[in-house]
Amino acid sequence: MGAAEWGIQERWQDAQHGWHDVSPATVARVLAAMGTDGEGSPPPAPTLFVRGLPIPVDGPADLTTEGGEVIRIEGSLPAELPFGYHSLLRLDDGRRTEVVVSPGKCPPPRNAPTWGWAVQLYAARSTESWGMGDLGDLRRLGRWAAADLGAGLVLVNPLHAAHPTLPQSNSPYFPSSRRFRNPLYLRVEDVDGAASLENLDPLAAAGRALNAERHIDRDAVFRLKMEALDALWERFPGDEGFDRWREAQGTALGDYAAFCVLAEEHGPDWREWPEDSRHPGGAGVEEVRRTQYGRWRFHQWLQWLVDRQLQDASAAIGVMHDLAVGVDPAGADGWLWQDVLALDMAVGAPPDEFSTLGQSWGLPPFDPWRLRSAGYHPFIQTIRATLGHAGGLRLDHVMGLFRLWWVPRDAASPAEGAYVRYAAEDLLDIVALECHRADAYAVGEDLGTVEDHVRTELADRGVLSYRLVWFEDEPPPEYPAQALAAVTTHDLPTIAGLWTGSDLEHQRSIGVEPNEEGTRELRERLKKVARIGDDASVDEAITATYRALSGAPCLLLTAGLDDALGVEERPNMPGTTDQWPNWRIALPMTLEEIEADPRPRAVADALDRRDDP
Repeated sequence: MGAAEWGIQERWQDAQHGWHDVSPATVARVLAAMGTDGEGSPPPAPTLFVRGLPIPVDGPADLTTEGGEVIRIEGSLPAELPFGYHSLLRLDDGRRTEVVVSPGKCPPPRNAPTWGWAVQLYAARSTESWGMGDLGDLRRLGRWAAADLGAGLVLVNPLHAAHPTLPQSNSPYFPSSRRFRNPLYLRVEDVDGAASLENLDPLAAAGRALNAERHIDRDAVFRLKMEALDALWERFPGDEGFDRWREAQGTALGDYAAFCVLAEEHGPDWREWPEDSRHPGGAGVEEVRRTQYGRWRFHQWLQWLVDRQLQDASAAIGVMHDLAVGVDPAGADGWLWQDVLALDMAVGAPPDEFSTLGQSWGLPPFDPWRLRSAGYHPFIQTIRATLGHAGGLRLDHVMGLFRLWWVPRDAASPAEGAYVRYAAEDLLDIVALECHRADAYAVGEDLGTVEDHVRTELADRGVLSYRLVWFEDEPPPEYPAQALAAVTTHDLPTIAGLWTGSDLEHQRSIGVEPNEEGTRELRERLKKVARIGDDASVDEAITATYRALSGAPCLLLTAGLDDALGVEERPNMPGTTDQWPNWRIALPMTLEEIEADPRPRAVADALDRRDDP
């Protein structure tokens, strides 16, 4: 079997159905990243997934359920077991096996059919913001959307944690950790004790002065908010709720806080730290807990504050959280899970019609076999954390649950990669179980090259597909019901940018060679879907497009708040770094102004389906 037994595809098919061979050198590199030369077989799975049929068990055993109940097993596991993560102890030899019982299918959106705003939270500033949108702004946005406009959801960019140091990363899709969240989204004034902080007023004034600039300066926000939060921590009297929350987080929170302290002391890249701190079990890590206990607790306190404010912000409306496809290899998750990540590899995509050279995103993939040997705990923690206070989960690049394109970090081109397969059935069982527990739905971002069986499997698992007007050949009434439908995404032109031609001009101005023919085809598609002529105004094009989208039978519809305001710049220009202000473009109006603007209400009226049968 060789490479195939280790999940490596030695051939791959492009979007035009042409086949390509992977070089032997790439296969060897991928095998080496897995710690093997391809001989033998991957290690056996330590986790048993129960999928309906009785499973034979050798000898007598005790099954301890997650709730603590002990069930004596004779012969086979019962077909009916409670959902959860259980432990099977074989009494004859003392072997333990983790047992996962999943509903197998994610719950549907409870209030569907409905619609909602898709928004980059950092861009949605109010007059109270300190230079970027925060959780107080999310609370205001959710209340307005639900109470005034009849929306049933808000989709936000990933709120994953960035490095606790300067410079701050701008990309929400290149996080330090997907298990914890970014304290930059805290509303400082909502922290207990803020009202009595002597220097709060000048800090707040400096923070709000940042709103005068359209481009967000996260470093400046970080300096101001950390100064305020440091001062608040110094006078924090303690809280039983904080203590209980810390206890409930298990070891993960303490590990993350230790990383933050070490990053502040030695720099953001753990691979350059002193040897005794480069692994979570190192002596230098334990030293942090002993000698810097206060700072260690400070970073835990920040996460507690974020959790409380997010819970409050999610009270009025279901928030759909976006799960990035990976993490910064230098960050907290890369450090903690270095033994299950292929750090010499980067996730990406093979060449296609939109990216002829292929793509490498710099995110290290999980090794599928080490992840399985770890009982999938890193994946479980990641999904569970993203679902905290969530109404729904958006899985970025959901095809990665089935296979990922691995690119050696020193490869001359992303084309020098290979597809590596994952145990999709196991991963989808975990997603279904975690969504069931959170009473949250799942949406899979299945755009791009998708294997034929993937969408069928996702539909069977209750994972909603993702359909875009920009990509669909059929009109909205022909879209599938089990889907989220939208016009565009953060990586694609806004309606205004496409309609005015400014998106093409933006690309030319920064030296990006635009796809002129593809852009013309998009514009013709827009005209056809919206049933408008070339003389339509931008506002007419936007409203007409969303009115057409409302005809889709999809359970969920989303409208970009950028679109509703006629924003011409896309939030992210793929393939660029410093040429474009990626992930730094604020909305051109405050939330207070947006609430009074007639354009978002016109889009909302077009999408509101509360009176539909």
